[in-house]
Amino acid sequence: MAAVPSKKPVKTARPGRSQQHHHAAPAAAGQLCVLEHQANQRLDNYLAGRLKGAPKTLIYRIIRTGEVRINGKRAKADSRVQPGDLVRVPPLRLGEQAGPPAPGQQLTSLLKASVLLEDADFLAINKPAGLAVHAGSGSKLGLIEALRQIFPQWPGLELVHRLDKGTSGCLLLAKTGKARKALMQAFRDQQVRKTYHAIVVGQWPSRTKRVDVALLRQPERSGQRRVEIDDEGKEAVTEFSIAEPLRGATLVEARPLTGRTHQIRVHAAWVGCELLGDDKYASRDQEALRQRAGHKRLFLHAGSLAFPHPSSGLPVLVQAPYDTAFDAALRKLRG
Repeated sequence: MAAVPSKKPVKTARPGRSQQHHHAAPAAAGQLCVLEHQANQRLDNYLAGRLKGAPKTLIYRIIRTGEVRINGKRAKADSRVQPGDLVRVPPLRLGEQAGPPAPGQQLTSLLKASVLLEDADFLAINKPAGLAVHAGSGSKLGLIEALRQIFPQWPGLELVHRLDKGTSGCLLLAKTGKARKALMQAFRDQQVRKTYHAIVVGQWPSRTKRVDVALLRQPERSGQRRVEIDDEGKEAVTEFSIAEPLRGATLVEARPLTGRTHQIRVHAAWVGCELLGDDKYASRDQEALRQRAGHKRLFLHAGSLAFPHPSSGLPVLVQAPYDTAFDAALRKLRG
């Protein structure tokens, strides 16, 4: 049986006082590095997100005239960027933009208390469920924008990977460009071990310990991502094990061996045991079980993250405790 994460997060330093500040839109000049959470975006959409205040007509013009290069090569508007790509953009004069809204006191206190581990190179945080990792798609303030304001002493703070908005748990951020590059390389080289805990509807079949089913990403609609089972898609492999049988549900441990969008959610639904609280991929009514659980959140939690330290290469293990809603649901579903 999988171990449930401990209740007390580990902290190595006391966070600094939060300060409110605003950012001017970046005046693009030089190279932009594509991050893990920006993988597979169209070039025009990627630039629109990075060059705040730049009209679409300008973005299409600099692409069409060859002033934008990916890894030194000309690209088209529909070219897809990948983590680690270097995107060269010409100098642009962009109007100053108002920065993201300041995080409220409640969110500030929550995020400070959610720091699991940090040093000069990285920050590991227990991401709250319901908070997007970055602004966009209806969210004016994401986790990264809030953290940059709460911890202004870390101006180089960047996401290394991402979690879905509804998912809680271990999220890794880099404090320096050098650390970010090393950590992103570790993800690409499959040196990072991610372990998730999920409450799924029904009894998980004990013989199903590995799901190897290809996933194909569908076009975004209204900013919403969706993937489907498709033999023409990319390889996706998830290992599953039963952590604890529950009443009408199962607590499972999931270890994705590949990093596809919504991989655990789609693989669990394919087995016939969709995640509790998953409105996107659920195939049956969960209302009775949701009421018994007492909360409508997506019950998916990144319980632990193991990775090589970006400077020393020594192994690092970070574990995140369940939040109140996840804990309460487990107690009720055991009852």
